Amino acid sequence: MDEVGRGALAGCVVAAAVVLPPDIPLAALAGITDSKLLDRPRREALHERILALASAVGIGSASVGEIDRLNILRATALAMGRALHRVAPVEHVLVDGLPVAELGITQTAIVGGDRTSLSIAAASIVAKVTRDRWMERLDRRFAGFGWATNAGYGTAFHREALARLGVTPLHRRSFAPVRLVVQKNLFDEPPPGGHFVE
Repeated sequence: MDEVGRGALAGCVVAAAVVLPPDIPLAALAGITDSKLLDRPRREALHERILALASAVGIGSASVGEIDRLNILRATALAMGRALHRVAPVEHVLVDGLPVAELGITQTAIVGGDRTSLSIAAASIVAKVTRDRWMERLDRRFAGFGWATNAGYGTAFHREALARLGVTPLHRRSFAPVRLVVQKNLFDEPPPGGHFVE
């Protein structure tokens, strides 16, 4: 299992669980590694290969509302639980990073697991491609923030757009950069043509 989007300022957090067949030839998994080390065309190609080879793939997400209500760590655990439910039953889980007690299953947590475990790396690719595609679609609805390229992360362009256009319903109000814009806009006029949400 792995997740993506935990540090973004906008959009859901996405988790993926990938079950690889035990007898799969290693050559079939060539190139699968941490999604952050891959360019987009390579990620997309590997994503399709993973979907074709895996015994099971589960995707789960937690919404912006759940992130703001629960906090990002608990929302991430919720997304992971939803992904795990879609590949159940499994006996043991490899998790990237720290243990996730909320999963209620025996697990091995591996810091940097997306670079040392093929199944975790496969999950990181599936989660990243899934979330990036969602953010691209949302970019067409909420133009001006660059979500098709920054996936909702706090790039300089995104922060500048946030200050200029205001907050959308898909921004995480519990995150400091968004919260500061909301607080500022409570005392200012909404940006003209922006996405101010009171």
